[in-house]
Amino acid sequence: MNMNKQRYTTMYVGIDFLTAILAWTVFFFVRKQYINSYAISFAEASFEMSYVWGVIFVPFMWLFLYYISGTYQNIVRKSRLAECFNTLYITVIGALIIFFIVLLDDDVSSYFTYYKSISILIGIHFIITYIPRYILITKTNAKIRSREITFNTLLVGSNAKAEELYKNLQNRRYSSGNKFVGFVHVFEQEHYAMAQYMPHLGKLKDIKQIMKHYNIDEVVIAIESKEHEELSNILYQVEGFSANIHAIPDNYDIISGRVTIMSLYDEPLLLISQRTMPAWQEKAKRLIDIVVSLVFMIVASPLYAYAAIGVRRSSPGKIFYRQIRIGRNGKPFRMYKFRSMHKGSEKKGYQLASENDSRVTKFGAKMRKTRLDEIPQFYNVLIGDMSLVGPRPERRHYIEQIKQQAPQYTRLLRVRPGITSWGQVKYGYASNVNEMVERLKYDLIYINNMSLVIDLKIMIYTVRTVFLKQGL
Repeated sequence: MNMNKQRYTTMYVGIDFLTAILAWTVFFFVRKQYINSYAISFAEASFEMSYVWGVIFVPFMWLFLYYISGTYQNIVRKSRLAECFNTLYITVIGALIIFFIVLLDDDVSSYFTYYKSISILIGIHFIITYIPRYILITKTNAKIRSREITFNTLLVGSNAKAEELYKNLQNRRYSSGNKFVGFVHVFEQEHYAMAQYMPHLGKLKDIKQIMKHYNIDEVVIAIESKEHEELSNILYQVEGFSANIHAIPDNYDIISGRVTIMSLYDEPLLLISQRTMPAWQEKAKRLIDIVVSLVFMIVASPLYAYAAIGVRRSSPGKIFYRQIRIGRNGKPFRMYKFRSMHKGSEKKGYQLASENDSRVTKFGAKMRKTRLDEIPQFYNVLIGDMSLVGPRPERRHYIEQIKQQAPQYTRLLRVRPGITSWGQVKYGYASNVNEMVERLKYDLIYINNMSLVIDLKIMIYTVRTVFLKQGL
């Protein structure tokens, strides 16, 4: 059978929630009875507000910590040892939070009592949390090895290396869990070695449709040396899917990004990470996006009103300019701006704004200098189309032209586009495709070094540029 990831994740989260309640209950009694030497019965504790509030809020705190640390991502393929260290790590962080919020107010005779309390909390929570996880992971891994649980797998490759890999996986005593639904070829040829083992589903450009149709859980890349030039295209085709991506080891030096070597039941493969940031930073970045955009839209409401009135008076036409841009994983979205040009400014077709552009209104030029025309995009950030910091989104028309000169542009589609970017800060507005390509190198540097610290620096530079009215 195929693994129902959603059901498995729900079960995992549910167990974590119950163990968090149990761990808090056990710790509460131990703390009262043996640390603070305060005799208390279960009935009495049930009505004590510190216990009740803990039962209500503490489990959700733990679930939040697990979520931002990436515990619930790739939840089916887990190592017991790795999960042990991850559980211990998060337990220590959570215990420190509880200590400063709850335990620091305890009336104690010495500081040793504090050390004792936090040590017991860490021990109780870790043991009660990890044991069910260990049992669940062990049972799941056993079902994978016995082929009770399988994962729909697409093989990218059609010749000798793909055939060798397939035979090695199939001949193992214990299953890796891969259920190959078929293969796709890289280059056209008359005969494919893999055709005798599984269905031929198409070529690289068909990957997205195949993954949707067959509900692909994992992709294994086993291509020949002469096909390495298509590796970037392969990775682009699988962008946006939650499937695990594996590759044979000799592709290691060519694959870009963060790559972790792993072994699928004695068959060494590379697990290609699609992440540009650690899991906790990704979650924190999204949380910052939501909070900052919401606060800005409320605080800056007079600024919105000022811009709206200014646009309305500047020239006939709508206040907001809506344009389809390409976002994360190549998905189109509607981006909002305050209109800075005269109505019908693109009747002659696609045109980029340039310096002293006659299409720009007088008030529009003022807005563009201070980026006031961009502030409606905080709504795009709030709903998840964009981020505060990320490569500027472009129209598909220009993306196709950029890709002809710089195919690596597709790497920018791995992340949410942003209101501001490193390319925008360093280079500014682009008035033609060549300048877009030139600006691309700064955004690629950002993609390769994404972090919350870098985002903060870019936002500071952006604010500085806006206040100095240098334009971007």
